[in-house]
Amino acid sequence: MSSRTETLASRLTARFAQELRPLPALPNEVAFEVDAANLLAVTKELRDNPELGFEQLVDLAGVDYLEYGREEWNTLASTNTGFSRGVNRIDDSAIEPKKARFAVTYQLLSVANNWRLRLRSFTTEGEPPVIDSVVDIWASANWFEREAFDMYGIMFRNHPDLRRILTDYGFIGHPFRKDFPLIGNVEVKYDTAKGRVVYQPVSIEPRTLVPRVIREDNRYDQVLKEVPVGAEIQK
Repeated sequence: MSSRTETLASRLTARFAQELRPLPALPNEVAFEVDAANLLAVTKELRDNPELGFEQLVDLAGVDYLEYGREEWNTLASTNTGFSRGVNRIDDSAIEPKKARFAVTYQLLSVANNWRLRLRSFTTEGEPPVIDSVVDIWASANWFEREAFDMYGIMFRNHPDLRRILTDYGFIGHPFRKDFPLIGNVEVKYDTAKGRVVYQPVSIEPRTLVPRVIREDNRYDQVLKEVPVGAEIQK
């Protein structure tokens, strides 16, 4: 961690000893978690305190932890074992427990102090998930929160105009949820008899997509040397 990020982390720890908890982060990054009950008070202080000066919300995004800890894939890098699937099963016991299924992350920027902060807060448990809106603190949160509502179904309390922003008005469900079907719930087509676009249940058969990792395999080096150029290898 650089001296700049160390300074930021120490200031945050000193100012919010009871409200913020440090999160794992990549080198030269600072990340903390705040309870939803303290979200508005903490974010207002992050903006108004000149020693912190986070006057800009760069991004806001929803997170779905439904399959967290049960995925087979290492998301940071492919494993160096296995032939076709790069499998790296995660030990459930090594995964931190989550307070709720959904969370919201805030990417904050201080132009004056030239540093960044990632903040995470979990929504209420249950359906729908709810968390306070930060539009009154950063106006840029308006469309970001609408996107998180559209994609994840997260409700932002006291948002001035919470409605879908990316999907169609008649869209069903929230596409970024881990349990949302890849083929969707409805499809759109033009009905010549009605003379308009209509919705109907999807006609695509469900299928499972399995990523494949192609690696160099020296077992086939000799075979390739013996096969003339342009010839097809028998499988």
